[in-house]
Amino acid sequence: MALAWNEIKDRALAFSRDWAKAESEDADAKPFWIEFFQVFGINQRRIGSFEQKVKKLGDRDGYIDWLWKGNLLIEHKSRGKDLDRAYQQAIDYFPGLKEHELPRFVLVSDFARFRLYDMIEGTHSEFLLKGLYKNVKLFWFIAGYQPQKISPQSPVNAKAVQRMARLHDRLKQIGYTGHALEVYLVRLLFCLFAEDTGIFERTQFTEFIEQQTREDGSDLAPQLAQLFDVLNTPETARLRNLDDTLSRFPYINGKLFEERLPFASFDRDMRAALLYCCAIDWSGISPAIFGSLFQNIMDETPNARRNLGAHYTTEENILKLIGPLFLDELRAEFDKIRHTVKSRTQNLQAFHAKLAGLKFLDPACGCGNFLVIAYRELRKLELEVLRELHHSGQQALDIATIIQVDVDQFHGIEIEEFPVQIAQVALWLTDHQMNALVSEEFGQYFIRLPLKKSAHILHGNALRLDWNSVIAAKECDIVMGNPPFIGAKFLNDAQRTDVATIFHDTKNAGLLDYVTCWYRKATGYIAAHPAIRVAFVSTNSITQGEQVSVLWPDLLRHGVHLHFAHRTFQWSSEASGKAAVHCVIIGFGLQEAAQKTIFEYENIQGEAHAVASKNINPYLVDSPNLFLENRNKPICSVPVIGIGSQPIDDGNFLFTTEEKEEFLKRSPKAAKYFHRWLGAVEFINGYERWCLWLGDCPPNELRQLPEVLSLVEAVKNFRLKSKRAQTLKAADTPTHFGTELIPTTPYLLIPKVSSERRNFIPLGFIQPETFCSDLVFMLPNATLYHFGILTSTMHNAWMRTVCGRLKSDYRYSAGIVYNNFPWPEPTDTQRKTIETAAQAVLDARAQFPNATLADLYDPLAMPPELVRAHQTLDRAVDAAYGKKSFASEAERVAFLFERYQTITSLLPAAAARRPRKKTAKQPDHDPLP
Repeated sequence: MALAWNEIKDRALAFSRDWAKAESEDADAKPFWIEFFQVFGINQRRIGSFEQKVKKLGDRDGYIDWLWKGNLLIEHKSRGKDLDRAYQQAIDYFPGLKEHELPRFVLVSDFARFRLYDMIEGTHSEFLLKGLYKNVKLFWFIAGYQPQKISPQSPVNAKAVQRMARLHDRLKQIGYTGHALEVYLVRLLFCLFAEDTGIFERTQFTEFIEQQTREDGSDLAPQLAQLFDVLNTPETARLRNLDDTLSRFPYINGKLFEERLPFASFDRDMRAALLYCCAIDWSGISPAIFGSLFQNIMDETPNARRNLGAHYTTEENILKLIGPLFLDELRAEFDKIRHTVKSRTQNLQAFHAKLAGLKFLDPACGCGNFLVIAYRELRKLELEVLRELHHSGQQALDIATIIQVDVDQFHGIEIEEFPVQIAQVALWLTDHQMNALVSEEFGQYFIRLPLKKSAHILHGNALRLDWNSVIAAKECDIVMGNPPFIGAKFLNDAQRTDVATIFHDTKNAGLLDYVTCWYRKATGYIAAHPAIRVAFVSTNSITQGEQVSVLWPDLLRHGVHLHFAHRTFQWSSEASGKAAVHCVIIGFGLQEAAQKTIFEYENIQGEAHAVASKNINPYLVDSPNLFLENRNKPICSVPVIGIGSQPIDDGNFLFTTEEKEEFLKRSPKAAKYFHRWLGAVEFINGYERWCLWLGDCPPNELRQLPEVLSLVEAVKNFRLKSKRAQTLKAADTPTHFGTELIPTTPYLLIPKVSSERRNFIPLGFIQPETFCSDLVFMLPNATLYHFGILTSTMHNAWMRTVCGRLKSDYRYSAGIVYNNFPWPEPTDTQRKTIETAAQAVLDARAQFPNATLADLYDPLAMPPELVRAHQTLDRAVDAAYGKKSFASEAERVAFLFERYQTITSLLPAAAARRPRKKTAKQPDHDPLP
């Protein structure tokens, strides 16, 4: 059992006094280090050895002063000798060590000074012998404690995945698969954590493998099976003649080792792989990444393994949710109590009981990251309460009786079986880490063994289960989590059935993403206990585009109130090749919140700042609740927006420049029927593409163009094969596009899709001889004034808030974005000022004739001249709205919503329309990274 820190400090003071005058390495080094380890209550022979022989570079023999394999190497010198040389000598031993023997820590000393190097963190600490008592916590790895700061970004994570994955793959290759393999690996990982975090004795599991199993691995499987049996058996019920190496292991219980598994089988390499795993200091891996680590181990794809954290919700993102959901309020309540005098003790005790009474549910818990971090933060808050109620180091205190918060306050639902086990084990490990912190604080060692309580994680489909079967709503306080990010178009049949069942009474539910089901299910669950608070991480698609008017009227009808929201931010993970996912966090309940907060971001990758709000509407703006209709025409008196042409031609009428030139060699008379062709990609990136349009080609000329006629015939045959009535009808006119909007005057082009990195969607005036595809919008009869408004920050802020998304890119729309936009009512002077500023934007672009719009509007490459022109335009547009400036984009959008409400209140109800389906495959991705 580990000594209390207070006792270790007392021993360190005595040690420093006893060895204050030691000088000779030869005479005093060994007894010095023997007594050093006794400071921590450790017999050095149990964990390491003196004069460990190794081969140095050049095949020379070397002798390490003292080595604890995989953990600590000590190099000692006589008083006054150079510690830098001692450290270099220690490093010179590394080539002679096996991989799993390489130490994390190197300690050099000359009696008077200590210098401790952490080879993983790349740090070192130096202090005098007389200051040892002040620095004993640097030796937490000897004492059996853990460092207080556990970083999920620790570099040991990737190494841990690689080594465990190697063992996983070998077990799978021999046919040990499925449920048995999953449980087996969970048990092994628990044992690895246990020997590095004080649940087992230091190196106890490693020594068991090294000393009790053959090097060829032939008996490792039965030995592990016996160990698992022992860990599941109380000490009093074990066989009395059990070998000491087994009997010293503690009773774990908690059902972790209860199930009898089929025997595995090991060979020499597999045993070595397990020993390599033992060599890692597992205390440096946070249980918060425990689940992600195992997801990567179990993944069949090596590339996915390299992206450690691809499925891992970072602590930062979890804290964004649990902070405003419950933690910030608890901390504020605690601060208020601790600074009062009257009834202070009683209030602290009542608050402590409140913490122990809180119940949590994550209905899409995965491997339990949200539960782990929430439990850890609750225990940290409890520790602060205990500090106030009890004096640190109080000798008569029994730690076991004062800790009240426990893992059984946490509940979850997970559709996959394996993560259920992971979540439970991760919470046990977190519990042990927090118990170690309490032990350190109060100078007593406390370990909660055997495991008697566990989180209640149910294996099943959360959308088909009654959540009350996991925890009754009347007992629950908090619902939280990160439900699956699956777009409406990517649902499988079972998921579509889930959506249809959950939203059986909601019109157009087929437009909804999968995550919305958890919102509706949670709303029904908390109806029995309206005090429950809920918060989910979601893709921002549920607060934009068409989904808003489907989902949120339904939720508001059931009494939902939004309490807090993080507006769009970029999802972050620990993966090196992480995908760009834009998320929101929404906190809600059936009761009004006393305070409402919107967390705004300067940019999607920046830091959030909190803004108090009167109301949070479904677009996550401080504005009344309203829903934008998918309108057929604009709410203001502005040009009607149209969509480009859709060839429906199987590619026969579309050409690259090279294809066009090659075709004209065969049919030169067709040249006059070629037109420049623009989609979003071509327009933004300056790509040349051409279309062959024969709508004005007389039939007598067409018959003289055999190469062209063959294309027309191919188009006709392609359309005749379609099952779509409109396409079949278009087969009657194969010289025309399937749908056509042929320009006759200059028009303003608006790309449908643009990169989310840009501050402005690039727009431009196009001459009528250039045709465009249905991947852009056309605004005929547009003036400089219209261009100025649409390219302003005002319009782009509106667009960013209400538009849909293609992946993470902005997807402009006519029915939601353009037709609902509340235009200003400028004076003649203001209109002219906007037109002048708009022309200045075009003039600034013209200064860079070789630059594409992608170049000009890349936020890192945007020319200063163009930046200044847009700033001038923005001032002119803001003035037309009667405003000088806005504190934030959210404030700007809130202003526009108020104006929208004013304008639409004077309009008759608009007839909603469904979006036209896309039937032709054309490039629609804007490749700006």
